Amino acid sequence: MFSMDVPLGPDGHPVLSEEIWQATPVAAQALIGALVPLLALGPELVALRARVRDLETRLGRHSGNSSRPPSSDPPQAPRRSPAPSSGRGRGAQPGHVAHQRAMLPLERVDHIVDHRPTRCAHCAAPLLAGVLLSNDRDDFVPHQVTELPPLRAVVTEHRLHRVACPACGQHTRGTLPLDVPAGAFGPRVQATVAVLSGGYRLSRRQVADACGTLLDVPLSVGSVDRLCHDTATALAAPVAAVQALLPEAHVVNADETRWPQAGQTHWLWVVVTGLVTVFTIATSRSSRVIKDLLGEDYTGVLGSDRYAGYAWLNDAFRQVCWAHLKRDFQGLVDRGGAAKEVGVAALVLVHELFTVWHQYRTGVLDRPALQGTMQPVHDAFDVLLDEGMRCVDTSAATLCRSLDRLWPALWTFVDADGVEPTNNAAERAIRPAVLWRKGSYGTQSDRGARFVERMLTVTATCRQQGHSVLDYLTTVCTAAQLGQPVPSLLPATA
Repeated sequence: MFSMDVPLGPDGHPVLSEEIWQATPVAAQALIGALVPLLALGPELVALRARVRDLETRLGRHSGNSSRPPSSDPPQAPRRSPAPSSGRGRGAQPGHVAHQRAMLPLERVDHIVDHRPTRCAHCAAPLLAGVLLSNDRDDFVPHQVTELPPLRAVVTEHRLHRVACPACGQHTRGTLPLDVPAGAFGPRVQATVAVLSGGYRLSRRQVADACGTLLDVPLSVGSVDRLCHDTATALAAPVAAVQALLPEAHVVNADETRWPQAGQTHWLWVVVTGLVTVFTIATSRSSRVIKDLLGEDYTGVLGSDRYAGYAWLNDAFRQVCWAHLKRDFQGLVDRGGAAKEVGVAALVLVHELFTVWHQYRTGVLDRPALQGTMQPVHDAFDVLLDEGMRCVDTSAATLCRSLDRLWPALWTFVDADGVEPTNNAAERAIRPAVLWRKGSYGTQSDRGARFVERMLTVTATCRQQGHSVLDYLTTVCTAAQLGQPVPSLLPATA
């Protein structure tokens, strides 16, 4: 038997004293000699382990633990847990009031057809037409049928005749009256094309096919594009007037999403107020866009996610979206390890926060009660962030430090009227634009971008105000074709 030399550690010093080493069995000396070189890899192994966890976290991102949309979820993404069964059968329950189609009022009925029986259903005796019941009332059951007439566009040919003057012999050609459009299509056709393209997100070719098939209005793709451009031009003034109102709004919600244009990445921004919704397509995602929309001295409350482009505003004038934070905390849970403990505790507090908020929304709590009931959640979350900033997991600690810096912006909704704890208003508004992007792959020119942002603005704002977008666009196109002032998109009281 022989004894090996005492192995040296990464610092160059012996790992054991000579006496202990000599008393160590040879087999153990061999094992120690093989393991000692691995000590030098310790820091590298720790770094590699952290990198693997980061990569696994990134690979495991989905709509439930990040800001990714549900449409991007991979097949292995966990499905949402189904709601617990109530034990009741499907369909309407006993005592449920049936929801039936409401009968249209008599002034909306175009035709009335009376159907009276000619023979008694019991004895087959003939019945006299027009004989009322003994109480002198006409007893009938209405049955309304709604049908579309054959749709065919009305085509009017204006003939501009040339007449010779009996005095001088010169010829004079007739001119169109002022109320006749100079183009080939009337304002309602133009408005319908704009709604089909900008409201229902049909492609130019689909719009041309729908007009020809459903409305008997033959259109080329070029004509559809020209009508859309003319509509966007007519909407420039009313949309600019709507945008000018944004700095005066007490509460706004904002969001942004990628928008491709001619192979370049542009950004579609949306700002929602209680009265209007404004879209704009910009070449940048920088804070300059939202500053130009709201004004750098904006003193209302801005609801948004934690994107740095909104950080220019004082935290006292912001409300960070708790729905986004909930997904961030779920991401910590899915990350595992020390981050999971922080995530689980945070999700419990988020659940309590929304429970209290829903009680306020349903009228169970008033504003002072909301403030008092939310205080324990506020204090508990403060303690959790303090502990989370010392978490050994860097992702959890970074998130907690970020929220600690935004602390006032987490609780604005507790004291300010009209402020929601989520950014759902902006996210709901931007969803149709995302669907448009998926179907059209963006735009190819600035002209197309103006049509997109203005039609999105008009469509969303009309929906907010309960107005028909087709009726509004018809009045806009009529005014534009006749050279008259375009009507405002704002209510008369705005």
